[in-house]
Amino acid sequence: MDRHKGWAVIIALVGGGQEINTGEAGIAEWGKVIENTHSDWQVYISPELLIGDSSTSGQTLFQELPKNVIIHQHEDLHLKVSQRSFRTDSLNAWVNAVIDNNPKQAFELAPSLHALYPIFITRDIEKAKQWLKDKIAGTKRIGLVASSGGLRLKPYGINVREELDEALWFLNDEKDIRSSYYLELVATEFKIQGLELDWVGICWDADLRRGKRRFTG
Repeated sequence: MDRHKGWAVIIALVGGGQEINTGEAGIAEWGKVIENTHSDWQVYISPELLIGDSSTSGQTLFQELPKNVIIHQHEDLHLKVSQRSFRTDSLNAWVNAVIDNNPKQAFELAPSLHALYPIFITRDIEKAKQWLKDKIAGTKRIGLVASSGGLRLKPYGINVREELDEALWFLNDEKDIRSSYYLELVATEFKIQGLELDWVGICWDADLRRGKRRFTG
């Protein structure tokens, strides 16, 4: 696009939290290239993506504001409420508060979530499965998900390394042992990205654990 004669426009629609694999730089890599290679470009950006907030998972286009790039800020360039969670704008903020070890903020946000996003914790996988099964109604879909690094979930019958056919897992009904309804196969962040479940059992392993008052991976 930079070699195009005259002028050109690049429009990038960016969602937060897309950096799911080791080595993925995310939105900041765009900023680095603009700053180092295309500083003659003009950048039109929302304030949120310039300073980072819960909707962008704290990610920003630039690590530090560049002095050699012309930046225009416009609030209308930011979708303030996620289309995946349009009923509440507090869900992402609550998750970030928990992970960032901000219990006060998480506690304040929790009451606004529970009616539409009930969140429960259990150490009994069978109780979790039964709770999910009780939520099946109409086309509502259930399933188990886990981090690809959750290797010590294996003793509980959850093998994150087991092959999963995404089409069968997301589309087949509760009678098919390969479907998400059956709660035997777990989907990792690589298998589930871009796809959705209505009720989710998140299987949490020690690859993300809390120690010394913060979460570590």
